[in-house]
Amino acid sequence: MLRSLVMTVIGEDRTGLVEFIASIVAEHNGNWMESRMSRLGGYFAGILRIEVPVANEAALSKALGNLASHGLEVVVRSDASKRQCPDAGKVRKVEIVGQDRPGIIRSISLALAKRGVNLEELHSERSSAAMSGETLFRAEATLLLPSGCDVAGLQQDLEQIAADLIVDVRIQEEA
Repeated sequence: MLRSLVMTVIGEDRTGLVEFIASIVAEHNGNWMESRMSRLGGYFAGILRIEVPVANEAALSKALGNLASHGLEVVVRSDASKRQCPDAGKVRKVEIVGQDRPGIIRSISLALAKRGVNLEELHSERSSAAMSGETLFRAEATLLLPSGCDVAGLQQDLEQIAADLIVDVRIQEEA
């Protein structure tokens, strides 16, 4: 029997970290299922989901806990997806682009939370605008709208925020 685990890893970035973590997972007969990893502010930050034989779970968790001696903080949790009831809602993609300023994510996430929308995935970054050199904010998100969610009302809420923050917000059905 296999156990699905979700873990986060953070530490000072250096060459070979992913291979180091992957070798520990492999040594315990684990299978790397999916991951998101990035270098942020000089740190390596990653989230990943693995499957491991139940008999190897404790030894793997101990080995991952020992990564602190290598400068890595690791948190391991059992995958909760099997315990949650699936929502029959709709998946949407949102793209946000505009001049950067504090509070963009807060405003957008507040509007989503008020309508019961779950933020499934979020990627954001700041960059320099090609012509003006101004700092631009860009974010892409995957949303899970609950059954019965008023998509037009959500669009209207987001358009109001976009006008207030001077950003462009687009909602699209996921391909």
